[in-house]
Amino acid sequence: MSTEQIISMHKVCKSYKMGPERLNVLKNIDFTVNKGEFTAILGPSGSGKSTLMNIIGCMDTLDSGSYCLNGIAIHDTKERELVRIRNQEIGFIFQNYHLIPTYTVMQNIIMPLLMRGQDRKSAEKDCSEIVDMLGLSERIHHKPSELSGGQRQRVAIARALCSKPSLLLADEPTGALDQNSGTEVLRLFTKLHEMGNTIVMITHDLNVAKWAERTVRIVDGEIFEGASN
Repeated sequence: MSTEQIISMHKVCKSYKMGPERLNVLKNIDFTVNKGEFTAILGPSGSGKSTLMNIIGCMDTLDSGSYCLNGIAIHDTKERELVRIRNQEIGFIFQNYHLIPTYTVMQNIIMPLLMRGQDRKSAEKDCSEIVDMLGLSERIHHKPSELSGGQRQRVAIARALCSKPSLLLADEPTGALDQNSGTEVLRLFTKLHEMGNTIVMITHDLNVAKWAERTVRIVDGEIFEGASN
């Protein structure tokens, strides 16, 4: 295991104004993830895990503290650069897939590369190996509505991988799937981890978190190492 840190957070705080009050959601978070780790962030609804995910994914800003992603000081980075970081450094995998319904499987997968200005033909070539690995070759001309939930999530994973990101960030990736499809996706995450990918998975489900090599719990906006039954 590499000791190179992909995520380094120190004393990260985040609060939101709720009427006259201020709600402290994250409280002095210290959190690191090394390159090649598969880490689950486990917590119930309202624990702060979604806020933490949004900060990790550069979709929200912290109030205080520091956050470095793959050596980039995110806390000192302007929004324009954050757009590039979200597109190139992070591969997002969402519970509800976030596929464009009018696009084919291949169009959805190559979208991040097209956003960078890459032409379609070379983008499809660059993604072909990943499409094959995920068993999607015979589905590339299908629309999301023609796929099962498990297949849609594989498309979302392929889209995330094609950017060759530093980090795969998965938000409740099995939440919309039946048990068999969910297990299939988790086995795929295990394979991707074995291939050297860095994965952070957000979940409320201890049984899902157990698939990761490391679990941290978030409770009332504070991080604790290890899972509890």
